Amino acid sequence: MAEVKVGIIGLGNMGTAHATALKGGKVKGARLAAVCDPRTDRLDWIREEFGSQVQCFESVDEFFEKADIDGVTIATPHYDHPDLAIRAFEKDLHVLCEKPAGVYTKNVRLMNEAGLKSGKVFSMMFNQRTNPLYKKMRELIHSGELGEIKRTNWIITDWYRPQSYYDSGGWRATWAGEGGGVMLNQSPHQLDLWQWITGMMPTRVRAFCGFGKYHDIEVEDDVTAYVEYENGATGLFVTSTGEAPGTNRFEVVGDRGKLVVENGQLTFWRLRQSERAFNQEYKGGFGQPECWKIDIPVRGQSEHHVGILKNWTNAILHDEELLAPGPEGIKSLAISNAVYLSSWLDDWVELPIDEDLFYEKLQEKINQSTYKKVTEQDITMDVSGTH
Repeated sequence: MAEVKVGIIGLGNMGTAHATALKGGKVKGARLAAVCDPRTDRLDWIREEFGSQVQCFESVDEFFEKADIDGVTIATPHYDHPDLAIRAFEKDLHVLCEKPAGVYTKNVRLMNEAGLKSGKVFSMMFNQRTNPLYKKMRELIHSGELGEIKRTNWIITDWYRPQSYYDSGGWRATWAGEGGGVMLNQSPHQLDLWQWITGMMPTRVRAFCGFGKYHDIEVEDDVTAYVEYENGATGLFVTSTGEAPGTNRFEVVGDRGKLVVENGQLTFWRLRQSERAFNQEYKGGFGQPECWKIDIPVRGQSEHHVGILKNWTNAILHDEELLAPGPEGIKSLAISNAVYLSSWLDDWVELPIDEDLFYEKLQEKINQSTYKKVTEQDITMDVSGTH
């Protein structure tokens, strides 16, 4: 294969960005060959920008039947991601899916099984994995430099949104339209990085969600989640769209010090000896291990979405290792599902969660929603790309 002929389903914010990247030649070896969107104005834009070289379809069925493509990028509402990915795999197509993987793990698991069975290249658009700050943080942890993890803490509250943002579309911030609020729309990247960087998934969660706490919406706009890990470590994830000014600080404490990413800087408070060893050996009344504050040099620039597009293309053409393998999308979704379920039940929830119970509770929310569940005609309203 000399090049990858790419199809895009959904020409909202993210679908349009992907099309623009492909037009600009930023992704070597990839060419935009087809798009699907029921809105004629978006298809007219494609025709103006790309001419007749790009096939345009209003119907998803027609797209899958007639599009001359090798792979597809899915940039549609959250609920549709798994179903569209499964259809693509059945058509022997490679898949790049926008975040989140879906709304509930039950059907994302089916998507992963279909991807594995197809043998095609399947990636998630977790573009924050290209950020050199987080890549270096992960490297330090996985190399053992930080020692065993004791605690993780991510405060990500710089998602401030005014009421007018939510009022701009009836589907926004509804259980039927988006499937969730700040956890599912704004925070999936951080939830993914949380487990990817540390290499740990929580074993149980106790969460508190404020549903419409700061806005006139039915989903959550404020979350505090406490988690526990298998090794005894604990973690805290705090997020909100109702705080100004907000904070974005990720802190991981280990036996050999503390790593912090904040304000574009990675800092390592490095202990000269293990805290556990110091604790056992030190004989004074007060004292602590000698600690060096080190501003870690981080080289390179984050390529964001283009970086993932390049990686996916190179994986198809040259067997390059995927930075964000598709099956890993279920991990961050499992955490958000656990957070919702814990809040709904007002109790602890163990992971893996009871997927049938979560689906049942979600359906109750959808049935009470002010927005009618998206249909295939609404499929390209790009919820996943609007943040």
